[in-house]
Amino acid sequence: MRILILGSGMMGPTAAVNALADGEVKGVALADFDRTLLARSRKSLAKFPGSEKLETAFIDVRDQAASVASMRDFDVIVSALPQPLSRPAIEAAVAARKPLVDLTRPLENEVPELRRKVAKAGISVVSGCGLDPGLTEIMARYLSERLDRTEEMHIRCGGIPERPQPPLGYKIVFGGRHLPLRKEEAYFAENGRLKAVPRYSGVEAFAVAGIGEVEAYHEGFTPQLLELPALEDLRLGTQKTVRWPGFAARATVLRELGLLGREAVAVDDAEVVPKDFLDALLEPHVRSSRRDRDLVVFQVEASGEAGGKPARIRAETVIRGDRKAGQSAMARVTAFTVAIVARMIGRGEIREKGLTTPEKIVTGPLFDRLMDELAAAGIRFDLTTEKTEELGRGGKSEH
Repeated sequence: MRILILGSGMMGPTAAVNALADGEVKGVALADFDRTLLARSRKSLAKFPGSEKLETAFIDVRDQAASVASMRDFDVIVSALPQPLSRPAIEAAVAARKPLVDLTRPLENEVPELRRKVAKAGISVVSGCGLDPGLTEIMARYLSERLDRTEEMHIRCGGIPERPQPPLGYKIVFGGRHLPLRKEEAYFAENGRLKAVPRYSGVEAFAVAGIGEVEAYHEGFTPQLLELPALEDLRLGTQKTVRWPGFAARATVLRELGLLGREAVAVDDAEVVPKDFLDALLEPHVRSSRRDRDLVVFQVEASGEAGGKPARIRAETVIRGDRKAGQSAMARVTAFTVAIVARMIGRGEIREKGLTTPEKIVTGPLFDRLMDELAAAGIRFDLTTEKTEELGRGGKSEH
């Protein structure tokens, strides 16, 4: 099997490490349109097992003809590119008729057309296959299917620095220069439907063993979870981002001041986009350096009924970076997940065609394989099941 990985930022090289270590993988090409970044990545990957199978390639997915020509030499494509490049990457894979696994998701209004194109090409395209989205939804399905009936689903996940520092107590852990702050409303699920709430609302504080108190706020319940048969009785579902205490309040102030807006405003003789200004102003303070260490807090909890009695089941972990390998916690769990699923396609274990999402296909034995491979990389989940006096006691949430 030969794998092409698009993007040599924070995620792509870590996905390459995971793929190169697999004896069934005969070759891995890491591609980007930044030659300097490619050279740096190739040098950093030389110390890892299987590095003799690595090659690098100059590819700009916005040049479809060149991208298609390059993709035809591979069995499966991994896209570790920023979200705006999701669509051109998928369209190139469609033209090359090669399966693709994408860390991000295309925009909602792009999905119908892309779904038609992917179906016509007869290939597999798995979108949103990283940590969140990705592993959180895979785990949500697994837990809900362990109950006879699921009434509540609560997902809390996020990357945070080991040591919070002003002004936000946050460092960018996914690569790029733009803060993951948005003004748009978030959503939670109630009785099978999505309901809007202000982003950064619904703040709940909770303690994490070995870490201390953190907070989680509304980010947006993944709509396709409501399509799962195991969640047809869902009464309440939340999906929240984890940060150090105080982050949501600061983000709310920025939102209310209009600093997360994308519409340009006049400043003297210039037109300024507030969010671009904010990113430029804060980027020096939130940029991750080699000295920074991050954590990923992961909790997925389902409440409902098992054996005729109320029950709650939870999967949780805290993921840390690998200092020796130079891999952040966020990169490890995100990139390893996408690399593992890509190899499932390359081995023919995933045969479903069309544009889909990981929780719809990584189930049963494939879920077990994913967990085993993540555990081999040091990423393990604690699973606890408890009987409860009443449903949902551990999942209380403000709206």
